[in-house]
Amino acid sequence: MSTETEAFDVIDRDFSDILGEKYLSYALSTIMSRSLPDVRDGLKPVHRRLLYAMSQLNLKPELSPKKCARVVGDVIGKFHPHGDTAVYDAMVRLAQDFAVRYPLVDGQGNFGNIDGDNAAAMRYTEARMTSVAILLLEQIDEDTVDFRETYDGEGKEPVVMPANFPNLLANGGSGIAVGMACSIPPHNVAELCDASILLIDNPVADTSELMQFIKGPDFPTGGTLVESQDSILESYKTGRGGFKVRAKWEREELKQGLYQIVITEIPYQVQKSRLIEKTAELIQNKKIPLLDDVNDESTEDIRIVLTPKNRNVDENILMEWLFKNTELESRISLNMNVLDGGVTPRVMSLKEVLEAFIDHRRDVLVRRSNYRLGKIADRLEVLLGYLVAYLNLDEVIKIIRTEDEPKQVLMSRFELSDAQADAILNMRLRALRKLEEIEIRKEHQELLAEKEELEKLLNSRQRQMTVIKRQIHSVREQFSEETELGKRRTIIGEAVESIEIPTESMIEKEPITVVCSDKGWIRAMKGHLEADKIAELKYKDGDLEKFAFHAETTDKIIIFATNGRFYTVAANDLPAGRGYGEPLRLMMDLPNDADFVTLFKFEPQHKLLVASDAGYGFIVKQEDIEAQTKNGKQILNVKGDVEAKVCVPVYDGDDHVATIGDNRKMLIFPLEELPEMSRGKGVILQRIKGGHLSDAKTFKLEDGLSWTTGAGTRVEQKVAPWIGKRAQAGRLPPNGFPRANSFSTVLLDK
Repeated sequence: MSTETEAFDVIDRDFSDILGEKYLSYALSTIMSRSLPDVRDGLKPVHRRLLYAMSQLNLKPELSPKKCARVVGDVIGKFHPHGDTAVYDAMVRLAQDFAVRYPLVDGQGNFGNIDGDNAAAMRYTEARMTSVAILLLEQIDEDTVDFRETYDGEGKEPVVMPANFPNLLANGGSGIAVGMACSIPPHNVAELCDASILLIDNPVADTSELMQFIKGPDFPTGGTLVESQDSILESYKTGRGGFKVRAKWEREELKQGLYQIVITEIPYQVQKSRLIEKTAELIQNKKIPLLDDVNDESTEDIRIVLTPKNRNVDENILMEWLFKNTELESRISLNMNVLDGGVTPRVMSLKEVLEAFIDHRRDVLVRRSNYRLGKIADRLEVLLGYLVAYLNLDEVIKIIRTEDEPKQVLMSRFELSDAQADAILNMRLRALRKLEEIEIRKEHQELLAEKEELEKLLNSRQRQMTVIKRQIHSVREQFSEETELGKRRTIIGEAVESIEIPTESMIEKEPITVVCSDKGWIRAMKGHLEADKIAELKYKDGDLEKFAFHAETTDKIIIFATNGRFYTVAANDLPAGRGYGEPLRLMMDLPNDADFVTLFKFEPQHKLLVASDAGYGFIVKQEDIEAQTKNGKQILNVKGDVEAKVCVPVYDGDDHVATIGDNRKMLIFPLEELPEMSRGKGVILQRIKGGHLSDAKTFKLEDGLSWTTGAGTRVEQKVAPWIGKRAQAGRLPPNGFPRANSFSTVLLDK
């Protein structure tokens, strides 16, 4: 073994600098060579290489297709040193008419479907280019674009395609690079052509003028665009935004007044199978009680059938709920972050993208014209040589027959170029006839005229724009609204506002009896139970009944706690009556040091009397107490050891308030002395020295004051001795008043 030590060059650099440099190289490589499309042809490198490889295999639309494995093999072997799966996936997407608006690959075999099923293996499928792809490649062999060496240096590949139509906007594109992303929805080519022509005629036209033609995206799966025009305009101006798309649906009448909803188009990039699966799951979990069933009756066309629960279901409410909670409504983002000139990534507006396309077409036109001028010059040179030969035919023949080196002699004798001498020596005898000379002179004149026109074209920007406009007109005819491929698929609908759908409209209305135990275990029994049935209900050991009242599944249940906060729970969310129920605390964020005062059915048209054990209270409207979060809504302000104590209904016609303290002093005063507030501490109801307020209620004076006892309800008509002013101390209650100092142990319906 050699003991010699090899010499290494040691570079003394900070590791963070090297890491940053290498990561930047990786990021640039990802951005330019993989993720972002070129604004000129709308293609990423993998798509460009796929199409070029197919053109090299002569896979034209009118010829027979070849195995996809053959195409993929050529792509990864000659142009794209990546995995075959990635290349084939890109090829499959270009062939899917539900994924790209104008397919560039004509696939034969299983290329997947809108349900999300994968394509067959590449060895089973065949493909060729579509006529749309030919437009992208048109004139590529006439020096219209630059070519560069392939990754192994053995061949050449185009840097960009000539792109005879605005493919970036037509087919859209998406990609995620390092620190940036791209998302462009597809558009209608005919509309893009009209907007491009407007931009050629009026270069200062703004985005709003372009939108006279480009109404919005045109998705391959159709649907209805429900974005506002102002939002679309802003998106196109900035190159960033989004578009809201809804499924297309219709009502289909059935016998006996029944109907069903049929969905014929779904939003772009939504998998039909996943959409149906989620909808069925919502039905199974009873999240959509208005919907009975969903069925997929699709063949080649989409047909999803929704069966309402009954004939009385409002289809508009049902669809609004589905749009809000399923992928029947989708938002397609717009982020036109593309490679400007194939080099610089930046976000471009709609106008800038169209301008880049027009500039690219002008560059292609100039390059093709120069290429054609070169070909004309070469041909003119040969034709001049032919004319010399015809003018000196006998001498030319003699030189050819007698000289050992006729080429050199001809070049010397008639001052011919090398190409001209070769052309004369390669002439056939039949070309020496008189008629051929006439044809050559005619061709010579035609080429001179064409050369003159091309030179005028190259020297005039206006002529160039006229030619480009003519080319765009020609493309537009191929994609006109009368053709199956060109007609708009996505309907431009009216902008829709977010509609708040009442919860009760999406819940099947059923009677229930809400039962809550003393320890806070709550449940909802089916039906409106009678008192004797409620009395038979079982509770956990050591627990007993505290609250029980009738409600509907569409109601909201209000809970008032000792911290002065109101909490709201949907009756539909209450646990079923089997078992003992569930702890009410789990349904809200109730602090451990707080307890329940009462719970009842929410009736926003009524009012409540709320008060603390310190004797302070006020009147509050029920519409002000509904909480939107699990944290509840603070209504009665309490501090320190003070707790909320009373929450009783105020019925229509009530005109007096009765209060009772734990010192067994009762006070009655007019209801008008209590303020109506939405939040606060309130005013003093009854002054209780060294004690606390026990209970309060409102009542109608002429009906008398009632309270419940173990023997039933008792009414005291002669209450004058206890009537006074608010904040007085009161006096001992009537004989027979409960020792618990309470008018009622349960919040009862009056």
